Amino acid sequence: MRAAELATDYPTVTLDSDALEAARMLAVQKLPGVLVVDADGAPYAVLPASRLVKLLVPAYVIEDPALAAVVDEHHADRLCQALAGRSVADTLPNEPRERTKASVADADDTALEVAALMARERSPLVAVVDSRDGDRLLGVITASHLLDRLLEVT
Repeated sequence: MRAAELATDYPTVTLDSDALEAARMLAVQKLPGVLVVDADGAPYAVLPASRLVKLLVPAYVIEDPALAAVVDEHHADRLCQALAGRSVADTLPNEPRERTKASVADADDTALEVAALMARERSPLVAVVDSRDGDRLLGVITASHLLDRLLEVT
């Protein structure tokens, strides 16, 4: 099984996309993360849903989780306003080494190569490109989809 056979259509966002809309997409479609592409449509980064959740939680609550109990429901319901007016680029870490770079597999890579890449880079998804066609994005393989396909074989 090759990466091109495993790749499926998957939503992408650009660096200029609205962060709140990206969060809504992740929530509605129940995605583990979204692939961020650059202006040319090439894989740039992965924006994990957990990163957006972290941006919603006030720093003082992350430092002292006991404080979460004192935030009333009215204020907790308004946490998503922290993303209003921000772009996807604003939600990515400033330091490249902290950013979840896009894991990229070639169309001809095997399922094991994709699994190894996913494990090594701890990425919930891998972008699949066709290197024979100018690294055109073919789709994405999520960890759950890869597991599903591998379990079919057993």
